[in-house]
Amino acid sequence: MVIVDDLSTGRRANVPSAARFQHLDIRSPEAAVLVREGRFDSMFMLAAQMDVRLSVADPVADASRNIIGTLNLLEAARHAPHRPRVIFSSTGGAIYGDASTPPSPEESTKDPESPYGISKLSVEYYLAYYARTHGLDTVSLRYANVYGPRQDPHGEAGVVAIFCQRLLDSRALTVFGNGQQTRDYTFVTDVAAANVLASTAKLPGVKRLDDRAINIGTGIATSVLNLAESLQRAAKVNVPIEFAPKRDGEQQHSSIKNEKAAKILGWKPNVKLEQGLSETYNWFKKP
Repeated sequence: MVIVDDLSTGRRANVPSAARFQHLDIRSPEAAVLVREGRFDSMFMLAAQMDVRLSVADPVADASRNIIGTLNLLEAARHAPHRPRVIFSSTGGAIYGDASTPPSPEESTKDPESPYGISKLSVEYYLAYYARTHGLDTVSLRYANVYGPRQDPHGEAGVVAIFCQRLLDSRALTVFGNGQQTRDYTFVTDVAAANVLASTAKLPGVKRLDDRAINIGTGIATSVLNLAESLQRAAKVNVPIEFAPKRDGEQQHSSIKNEKAAKILGWKPNVKLEQGLSETYNWFKKP
């Protein structure tokens, strides 16, 4: 197993000891050579610029990493003597936007609210093109809001990680907007299991964009305020909740259907929100 990361947000300490680590930017020629000559069976595309606010402030930087970087590796995979299956980490919230009524199936209208969502959707179109035109074996997993241990609570991170750190610091929880916006929170081990299944599952042919796009989520919508209350119960800590103005590019309501994942991958979420929040907080609490 080879792991490629530029460590702009990741940590070297998180790389398993059994893996070979390459400190590379996915836009680099070196990363392309690695994919082209590596004889890999699977290529998991998790590298991305994931900050919605940064994508709004600097859409060019977002597109450079998320679109150009991915194309660099797709071209390498296309020309590889031994082609890998490409498992792309997409987004099940940002792609659908508020044009779709949750829970959204894969065929829902797609109208992203942010350049981040636009870049992810753009890559999905490229993946469908590479599959139809070049016969590349591709699949897009449209994640709900992923949370769990090891998530960075600083900078752009999931709200669960940020709230966990604030609870540990006995600081108020900041809620943007009115707190009624909803998300589909899916535990990281469930998402990892979906990736493993997608690497070997028998997949349908590709005629349309959504043929090989699969939602990975619980289908359950939870408001930010309810999340804050549930996490405080799990942590047995109470702090004030402060409100801040709504952020540009933020979707208001999101949850995704997962019937297709069950049918094609044999996947279903196993970790309920209360259990996942407890495990996540206890991980942050460890010395």
